[in-house]
Amino acid sequence: MGKNVNVLVIGGGGREHALCWKIRQSGMVDTLYCAPGNGGIEGEAICLPLDSADHGVVADFCREKDIGLVVVGPEAPLVNGLVDDLEKQGIKAFGPSAGAAQLEGSKGYTKDICAKYSIPTAAYKRCYSLDEANAYIEATGAPIVIKADGLAAGKGVIIAETKEQARAANADIFGGRFGEAGNSVVIEEMLVGEEASYLALIDGKNIVPLATSQDHKRAYDNDQGPNTGGMGAYSPAPVMTKAMCNQVMEEIIQPAVAAMDAEGYSYKGVLYAGLMITDSGPQLIEFNCRFGDPECQVILFRLESDLVPAMLAVIDGTLDKIKFKWSPGVAMAVVMAAKGYPASYQKGTVIRGLRAAGKPDDVFIFHAGTARKDGEILATGGRVLNVTALGKTVTEARDRAYGAIEKIDWPEGFCRSDIGWRAIERENG
Repeated sequence: MGKNVNVLVIGGGGREHALCWKIRQSGMVDTLYCAPGNGGIEGEAICLPLDSADHGVVADFCREKDIGLVVVGPEAPLVNGLVDDLEKQGIKAFGPSAGAAQLEGSKGYTKDICAKYSIPTAAYKRCYSLDEANAYIEATGAPIVIKADGLAAGKGVIIAETKEQARAANADIFGGRFGEAGNSVVIEEMLVGEEASYLALIDGKNIVPLATSQDHKRAYDNDQGPNTGGMGAYSPAPVMTKAMCNQVMEEIIQPAVAAMDAEGYSYKGVLYAGLMITDSGPQLIEFNCRFGDPECQVILFRLESDLVPAMLAVIDGTLDKIKFKWSPGVAMAVVMAAKGYPASYQKGTVIRGLRAAGKPDDVFIFHAGTARKDGEILATGGRVLNVTALGKTVTEARDRAYGAIEKIDWPEGFCRSDIGWRAIERENG
């Protein structure tokens, strides 16, 4: 694959810790940087406070440090065109262009693409005012799903069980809770089934599937409480049989890649399909234009192949030469969050016991909202740790993950106790 490269990862969450952890293992990497990073990423990469919103500053840094690959973790820099601006200056960047990233940047855009290219998804309407949205609710009734059109850090989706909840959600979004992301809404029918995530790498034409996974969006046990950015995940997802994966590829992924090409936005990077597996087959809930979080953590924990050549192949259009080797086991990540998340929560609390918790080879603790100060790890965000374990079965991976959590001393944190419950029910017949 040629000479070794210096790599810069953009982001500072659990997904970026997983990316840095995996990239660090590559035989192709000389120096690894991460901006801004977090308390855990400091163990894998040189962390620095680059402002990813200032594309000129990022490009200057890449030239100064001879960066051969930039990996953009979060969605906002992708939607804002960081990849486009780096590529104009001859800097290789992994992730879709701003045009292709509209698939995540605007839920309405994605629904319109699905309608135009016959990609299976829930019936919907785009509404541009509170009155229009409320009139649609009156006409259709509840339960119904209401989504802020733009990026809302995983919190812009409200499942309304009643018309009253739906009207309150409309008022919340149009009232400015999500800023510009809420200038319009997408209202769609509520799909019934089992959720799963399907990720693939795409180089514009070639598609290589990554592993499947299943996320747990609700804050509390038994899928109760508000939607979050994700409280835990496991991979693979048992509902995603080989036949189901083939169906998703043929009916959703391939048509979406062809659609973006036809629209003039060749798709390069990770395409993440959030799916509902219904009685009538897979339906698209949403596309993300980057690795999921916490799905990235479990997928990369199972990936035995080097990720860096695959990322370079995505940029170079040579993905057809890449084959992935996967661990046959199951990976599970349990998110530890600050009490109060996803609403208000305390910052700056001390977390102890991480070294003991992460001791076994089959357990790793990916940091999300943490900082290192005076030799201690402090919680600085809502989702703080991803306690990730590998096992031969879902039950074994779960027991290892929760066993590690028992060793963590953080009274101000909480986690769900039932991550993987669907798969465990299947396993136990």
